[in-house]
Amino acid sequence: MHIALIHSRLDPAGTNLARRIRALLDEREDWPLPRAASLSFHETGERIIHAEGADADLIIFLSRHTSSHPVPALTVHVTGNFGAPAFGGEARSLAPAAPAMMHAVLRGLAAHAPAGYRVSYEATHHGPTALQTPSLFVEIGSTETEWNDPAAAEAAARAVLEASPGPVIPLVGFGGTHYAVRQTGIALSSRGAFGHIAPSREVPLLDDAMVRAMAEKTGAVAAYIDRKALPTKEADRLLAILDDAGLPVLSEGEITDIGDLAWETYREIRAIGERIAQGGRVHTGTLSGRGDPGVVDIPAHLLSEAEKADGKALRERLAQMPVAVVLGKDGGITPRIITFKNQSDEIIHDLISLCIKLIHDRWSTATDGDHLVVRKMRFDPARARALGVPGGPSFGRLSRGQNIEVEGRTITPAMVQSCSETRIHIPGLERYIT
Repeated sequence: MHIALIHSRLDPAGTNLARRIRALLDEREDWPLPRAASLSFHETGERIIHAEGADADLIIFLSRHTSSHPVPALTVHVTGNFGAPAFGGEARSLAPAAPAMMHAVLRGLAAHAPAGYRVSYEATHHGPTALQTPSLFVEIGSTETEWNDPAAAEAAARAVLEASPGPVIPLVGFGGTHYAVRQTGIALSSRGAFGHIAPSREVPLLDDAMVRAMAEKTGAVAAYIDRKALPTKEADRLLAILDDAGLPVLSEGEITDIGDLAWETYREIRAIGERIAQGGRVHTGTLSGRGDPGVVDIPAHLLSEAEKADGKALRERLAQMPVAVVLGKDGGITPRIITFKNQSDEIIHDLISLCIKLIHDRWSTATDGDHLVVRKMRFDPARARALGVPGGPSFGRLSRGQNIEVEGRTITPAMVQSCSETRIHIPGLERYIT
């Protein structure tokens, strides 16, 4: 692989950054980027937004960043124009993105940024756009002070040389400010790697053709919409376009939840989850890598009682297991659990055992053949009233297990309790009782 690093001699930030990268290469050769690819340096005498590119597999433009509200910043972005060109490039034209490399560089910038520097993606903007090669801009901003700051050049140079793209999830983004706050946060906390990003102000310019171009030039497998940053009408219009293009829309939580799962495996799990509970959510626990997902069923009554016994502990334990839990629209856990087929028997055993333990820890249990018998003692207001107990605080004390005095008589919690019995059929119950 050959990577071209291009800067303009008119640009102090780009020049300083190129100089620092060369110096670091002279100091040592075992940086991750040059180990994976050959590097060449190119200097142009024109503004870099008009550069024609280079004969390479990937282009990294080293550049300055300017802003009408200048703050120290280290940024990364791809180029393109959603409408008329304001700073180079063609109208309604997008350059090929390099989401995995942008993701790697962004993380490097965050790791090395000097104190006081903001690190972020920028939304797609300016030229050049007529490139055939994937590219990205790495920028130092936003004033002459930062362009000539050795610490900023050092941070950006190390971010480039240490870049080692991993198995990311290529995404297109919609909504937010020019500095893509939500998209940046997602990339820094997950494998979500953005290519083209359209900020809120540009979304009204997007039609079906432009959205499809964003996805194609990014190689995107999914999209993210910052819905809070968009009017409902615009968000719904984007959803319709993306649905027609066959591009799934993921929430921030869903992107993070993918974890180390292969994208194809996650897509299959997501499709199974949609069949189990249309419009629900899937949480993938500790599932990772590639696998053949399938469904295991646990008794619905058992799961329901376990949720009643300790719903918080149930969800925490499920999040630590190699299972995908499907939540219905009401947020409840469905009894159809997704896992890899080669571990189904073990998972069924662990799930049923977990539910039985949570129920046993909360209530009195016994077994009757293949039935788990659950006996629940509850405070009974009717019994309390029959013994002359006034309502209010007295009821509260009894329900918390405290004795009270009524007209010289001691009323104990046991005197005002009633017992209910629930029987749960669990085939082969003896296998789960330890």
